[in-house]
Amino acid sequence: MNTEEQIASFRQNYAALRAEIAKVIVGHDAIVEGTLIAVLAGGHVLLEGVPGLGKTLLVRTLSEVLDLSFNRIQFTPDLMPADILGTNMVMETASGRREFEFQRGPIFAHLVLADEINRATPKTQSAMLEAMQEKSVTAGGEIRKLIEPFFVLATQNPIDQEGTYPLPEAQLDRFFFKLVVGYPTGAELTEVLTRTTEGARAQINKVLDRETLLELQRLVRQVPVATHVKDYAVRLVLATHPKTDTAAPITNQYLRFGSSPRGGQCLLLAGKVRALTQGRFNVSFDDIQAVATATLRHRLILNFEAEAEGITTDQIIAQILQDVPRDAATVNA
Repeated sequence: MNTEEQIASFRQNYAALRAEIAKVIVGHDAIVEGTLIAVLAGGHVLLEGVPGLGKTLLVRTLSEVLDLSFNRIQFTPDLMPADILGTNMVMETASGRREFEFQRGPIFAHLVLADEINRATPKTQSAMLEAMQEKSVTAGGEIRKLIEPFFVLATQNPIDQEGTYPLPEAQLDRFFFKLVVGYPTGAELTEVLTRTTEGARAQINKVLDRETLLELQRLVRQVPVATHVKDYAVRLVLATHPKTDTAAPITNQYLRFGSSPRGGQCLLLAGKVRALTQGRFNVSFDDIQAVATATLRHRLILNFEAEAEGITTDQIIAQILQDVPRDAATVNA
């Protein structure tokens, strides 16, 4: 296929995914779009919202439209790393001998739902780090590769903090996007009530298999980024670094730490996916701006002043997007 045909195929698959998910998920267009962008870019997603907004349902629906293996892990305070990764167990062979055999844990799946991830202890959360970043786990004295593609879609509840363990910054940085799930509108809530109280059940079809998904991910990597757009993404990331020459004024006032280089990588990859969904084979300034909040909000660390005044990272990113000019010549002037 030539480039135009590849873009058309990408858009067709993306539209099919959106259509199947819309059979179950009412509204939440930005959340669905963000989740699909991360999946097509090969990243992990953290979904945050109060209970009952459909976070887990979205992930389960995604597992139904993708022809991939799926496992769900319900995180609890007594969950141990071996419960996720797997462990060596004594098994009896056909000849009657007993020997150790590695039994794989639920992490060995293409799509893993880590439900209420902040309820597990730091010891168990840290076991996820290697899996999410290296796409491999060390268990039973061996490094075992996870099957590609591999995604972790995690949920967490921002309230009811008793008995929870906030994710450390190092683990938050592993998430491609953090998506905040809000309340539905009146019309959306009416539709949810209609669909869930009248006995009708939507028929979900699988629209994307493993090979096609990997092919789409390879196409995303091929999308070129012009130098001036890449420079804009770099300046956005640098503007989040407090006490530096490149810091935005609001950064120096309210942030302790800014985005890691991984934030810049995610900005470009997410921009590439968005460009393809719009039918373009180049990344624009608008693509970078559209994905900046979901990419950076969990990578910025607020200082005491920000927390005391109720300032959020979303507000800081919005101000940085206003302060950082798109044209580098404006900066150098």
